[in-house]
Parts: sequence; C-alpha cells; structure tokens
Amino acid sequence: MNLILLGPPGAGKGTQAQRLEQKHGLIQLSTGDMLRAAVAAGSEIGREAKAIMDRGELVSDAVVVSIISDRIGQDDARSGFILDGFPRTVAQAEALDHMLNERGLKLNAVIEMKVVDDILVERITGRYSCGKCGFGYHDRFLLPKVAGVCDKCGGTEFKRRADDKAETVSSRLAAYHAQTAPLLPYYQARGVLRAVDGMADIDEVSQQLEGILGQLA
Repeated sequence: MNLILLGPPGAGKGTQAQRLEQKHGLIQLSTGDMLRAAVAAGSEIGREAKAIMDRGELVSDAVVVSIISDRIGQDDARSGFILDGFPRTVAQAEALDHMLNERGLKLNAVIEMKVVDDILVERITGRYSCGKCGFGYHDRFLLPKVAGVCDKCGGTEFKRRADDKAETVSSRLAAYHAQTAPLLPYYQARGVLRAVDGMADIDEVSQQLEGILGQLA
C-alpha cells in the first residue's frame, strides 16, 4: 500500500503516519529525513545533494525523487510507504508518478486531511513541550496534571517552537494552500484522491483512514 498524506503543518499527518506504520508495516518517508540520511551515508545521490546544498542552492525535484526511489527500493519498504511533505507541486507529482511507473509501482491513495485554518492556528500556537523529554502539551487541549510539571518525566522546563507564532502559522497555511490546491484536481483526475476530517480527534481520524484502507484492500 503506497500512500501520500496531504495536509498543512499541524494537521496531524505525522501522528497518523506513525499509527499506519505501526499497524500496517508501512514506512513513513520524510523527504527531509531521507535527504539528510543520503548525505550522511555518502551515496552517489547523497554526494550530489550535498554538493548542491554546499553551494547554497535548493535540491532539485529530480534529486529528491531519486532519493525517494533509492529509499523505496530497500527491503523494509516492501509493504509500502507513506509520503509526508512531498509532492508539493504538480511538477513534483508528475516526476513522482514517472519514477513509480518505472519501478512498476503506483499510488493507492492520496489522502487530504481537511482542516479549518482558524482552528488549526489555535491548535498549533497553543502547543508546547517538555524541555527534558519532549512530551507534547497544549494550552487548551492537554495541560500537565500538575501545573508546571511534566507528566512523563517530572521535568519543570517547557519550550515552544519559534515558528509556532500565529503570524508564522498563518503564512505557512497560506503557502500550503497555494501550493497544494493544484494537486487536488491532479490526483482527483487519476482516481486516487480521498479525504478525511483532519479536525476530528486523533482516534476518529485514524478510524477514517482505516476505512479508506479497508476500501482499497
């Protein structure tokens, strides 16, 4: 089963991808993680990517797709993969489709996690984490049982991400919608686009995703 999860920052893609990975043996693929791993491993494509980044340039779509191709060719990806954060443009989607076709593979579903921007801004700007163990909290939805003390490790230092400010989040959402909007008709035309309510609670979103996978199976 090969999937793409589409959704803006804070929509819960990472959480749901982890659940699908654990339950179905799918491999969660983050292009950023794969790029860093390829550079660290010193592979041919990794050396090419490093040279590009050392020049201060952006890694091309072709290089990213090559890194994805190498990764999904590894043994642990035989059960399938979940792409999170790629593609972001139609050109990237076309390059990905071409690579999968060459490998005799296909996308089973592209799942959009639909969100309400205003509520998502509140969700993101309210989150913070324990500075010691990293466990996540939220000003409204998930507070420590004892104020100022982490439930998991007892730590008393907490932190917030610098890019979780309302203005920054709103800008990231606008960029996501501008980039992603053309992807929806692209995948709709190929009959693989599905959608879930990304504003539902975590377990409900998981149930919706399982329903989609059940239909595909």
